[in-house]
Amino acid sequence: MRGIETRIQDIRHMVFTEVAKMAYQEETSVEKHIEKIPYEIIPGDVANFRNDVFLERAIVGERVRLAMGLPCRDAGNQAPISEDVEAADRPETYYTPPLINIIKFACNACPEKRLIVTEGCMGCLAHPCMEVCPKDAVHLDRTIGRASIDQDKCIKCGRCAMACSYNAIITQERPCAAACGMDAIHSDSQGKAEIDYDKCVSCGMCLVNCPFGAISDKSQIFQVIRGIQSGEKIYAAIAPAFVGQFGPKVTSGKLRAAIKQLGFTDVFEVAIGADLCAVQEADDFMENVPERLPFMATSCCPAWSAMAKKEFPDYADCVSMALTPMTLTARLIKHTRPGSKVAFIGPCSAKKLEAMDPAVRSEVDFVLTFEEMTGIFAARGIDLNTIEELPGGVNDSSADGRAFAVSGGVARAVADVIAKKYPDHKMQVASAEGLKECKKLMALAKAGRYQGYLLEGMACPGGCVAGAGTRQPVNKAQTFVKNYAGKASHQTADQTESVKELKHLVGEEG
Repeated sequence: MRGIETRIQDIRHMVFTEVAKMAYQEETSVEKHIEKIPYEIIPGDVANFRNDVFLERAIVGERVRLAMGLPCRDAGNQAPISEDVEAADRPETYYTPPLINIIKFACNACPEKRLIVTEGCMGCLAHPCMEVCPKDAVHLDRTIGRASIDQDKCIKCGRCAMACSYNAIITQERPCAAACGMDAIHSDSQGKAEIDYDKCVSCGMCLVNCPFGAISDKSQIFQVIRGIQSGEKIYAAIAPAFVGQFGPKVTSGKLRAAIKQLGFTDVFEVAIGADLCAVQEADDFMENVPERLPFMATSCCPAWSAMAKKEFPDYADCVSMALTPMTLTARLIKHTRPGSKVAFIGPCSAKKLEAMDPAVRSEVDFVLTFEEMTGIFAARGIDLNTIEELPGGVNDSSADGRAFAVSGGVARAVADVIAKKYPDHKMQVASAEGLKECKKLMALAKAGRYQGYLLEGMACPGGCVAGAGTRQPVNKAQTFVKNYAGKASHQTADQTESVKELKHLVGEEG
């Protein structure tokens, strides 16, 4: 539902803004302030969208806790929202799993899957829906003049829906489960959605597809602001998908000015790290495929990488060992600016999962989404449309590096480097977007279909521009990114100045 400003988006934005305001008000007791936030977001005595104003406030209270990196509580917990709130000032709070959480008393307990006959049914004489049903679950109800389905008999095969000439039978699935490419969501004993964390890869697609706003991830808004206030030198590393996310007129210069106004030391575009990643993956590919590995899968999408290793453990070595753009950018910052900290700002919930990895945590100190950053800007009253442009910054990235955010962009960047450095090699590439399609891609690779190929997987349909923390319609965001990529002074990743640092950065690994 990116690009559609629903009540859910409004509440999320207000929660992020209020948590940011609370972090900035150092002189105010957090324990007292946090209890007031649900009343500020849901004022009055009448519920707006649910049947109980107190329920609405309770849900907001849980969202506030998660936005501070605190755990989601059980529905029966009678403790105040501020319970254990002092943990928000402990750096390990954010890294406490689970990252993606279901607020159970916000869940509508949607049916997992069912077929429904709509008013579009004409009660036709042919009734093919009845004829094709293998379980005799469809009957013509003459009292209402249309077919009906016995849900106890129905096996959800969908044959009746396919046979209906009027398209009057629909297959209805729980939206969060339908969006989950890992089949990680099922029902608990009360019919509420439940996440199997052994399967979950934190892509966040359930979060953005729940129409009841019952799913949320943890945030580090509070911790980032407190870090800036404490005098830490924190650099913002902003993902290539940023273009257009804060408004069509918000240039990189305006965004840099706004971020520095918040107190960040400076801004790096992670497109630089994307260039480094493309060069490293190109070299790794040529060194290992097909002599040592039958194929190589890209590493930059953490949800795709986690899926491939979970579902295809025998081919875990085929996932590139190259550092991701986020990690390479963070390592570059710390290599050239000792003593600094790095806050990655991007489109993705799974990057928070990546930052939990002990091997990455020393490089990336904080992870925020574009949506969360919008709340911080609002808390400080910063208007990105009118702020004065601040040019400069470390933005010497290639067109290919900037295009990493769009599906197909990673493989193209690696292939372009190989074409330049190894002109005699004929590169073969296959890609997929969305974890369900990514699974199919890996299954075909396992079956031998992609011998010698580079495989690109993107967990979010459309690429990083479709991540759970984005704010714009996917097609629109893709256009913004491609236009920005076209303005780069270099076309391929190996042409940038930062690539000269790659051997030093990779040499630091481990």
